Amino acid sequence: MQIKNIEGLRVSQVRDLVHQGGKFVVFPYTVSFILMTLKRSSDIYFIRPDENTFKYSYGYVFLNLIIGWWGIPWGPIYTIGSAYHHAVGGKDLTQAVMSHLTHHDPEANTNTYNINGIESSNQAGDSNETPIYNIPV
Repeated sequence: MQIKNIEGLRVSQVRDLVHQGGKFVVFPYTVSFILMTLKRSSDIYFIRPDENTFKYSYGYVFLNLIIGWWGIPWGPIYTIGSAYHHAVGGKDLTQAVMSHLTHHDPEANTNTYNINGIESSNQAGDSNETPIYNIPV
């Protein structure tokens, strides 16, 4: 899945915007054929603190309302569930996305770990030297 609406932002800027009220959401939608119902989600959208989610979700709302109901028996059930998520502003994935972004931040120094005040490095100074991890047991 792509994350939309974070173009040009560093992870530290995204973290600041999340602390101000920003969030990462997906918009679930339902596509039904007579005997088959598919439950899908949109790409991940970053909603800034001053934004409304409707400008990102309206296409999925209409898709849901037009072709979500027709599958028996799951079409109406999934469509109502998707409509609920649209009404509350999307399905919130902020914690999972921030965890992923923080772990894959290119600007973060992930070569040194600090566990209970003991600093360790996973960079070997020499190619023959094995990395040492000081992890208290």
